[in-house]
Amino acid sequence: MSNRRNIYFFHPKNKEMNAIVKPLQELAIQYDFTIVNHFDQANIIVSIGGDGAFLQAVRQSGFRDDCLYAGVSTSDQLSFYCDFHIDQTEKMVEAITTENVEVRRFPVLETQVDQGPVFYCLNECLIRSAVIKTFTMDVYINKNHFETFRGDGMIISTPTGSTAYNKSVNGAVVDPLISCMQVSELASLNNNNYRTLGSSFILSAEHTLTLKLSNNNSHYPVIGIDNEALGIQHVDQVQIRLSDRQIKTVKLKDNSFWQRVQRTFL
Repeated sequence: MSNRRNIYFFHPKNKEMNAIVKPLQELAIQYDFTIVNHFDQANIIVSIGGDGAFLQAVRQSGFRDDCLYAGVSTSDQLSFYCDFHIDQTEKMVEAITTENVEVRRFPVLETQVDQGPVFYCLNECLIRSAVIKTFTMDVYINKNHFETFRGDGMIISTPTGSTAYNKSVNGAVVDPLISCMQVSELASLNNNNYRTLGSSFILSAEHTLTLKLSNNNSHYPVIGIDNEALGIQHVDQVQIRLSDRQIKTVKLKDNSFWQRVQRTFL
């Protein structure tokens, strides 16, 4: 981190969190870092909380690919995006003062609803019905019709997001070194009228996934981008692809993705 000296601490601005973050700010100043008041001025953005706080830090700062993100957990366990715990300042000092740190690059999805703006997500994009009924989508890989889906919806996840909602519907856990996206079904109907693959599938960075909603249900989708829902109605189609952007995060050399998977699930 020797060439990155401006730090922004992302956390709720309340009395309790201010007290928790203050020792980290003092530690940063002690090692000649500059604390800035806005993330636009930072080349290191540190989230305080857990994976949800990390996702919000990335989202609210605009998915910047010109800075380094780091996560600090305040719960009992480290999480997938947090290499540091709030009470383990010695590891933070080690990362600051030695070469025992690497930069990890995470793939990012970009989602476009109809001809609107592009939205980015680090975990997953979720499309499902907003009412208690199934809905129908035609699934295209590039310009080729792949299947007609009817069910509750679909999850399109990044490799890092593969351990989240995707895993809970029996999707595969994917190594983040593989630049790809995974498509997983939510309660699909398979009968004489509708037939889907019935399992998760993985697309490389070369492919674009297009979901075209049928006219009778296009007013009722919920589109989730990580841990936020988009307030969009009257949706005709959703296009999803891997972005050219990558999120750079701190990675301790003794804390690989698969060590995190083992620690969390095994």
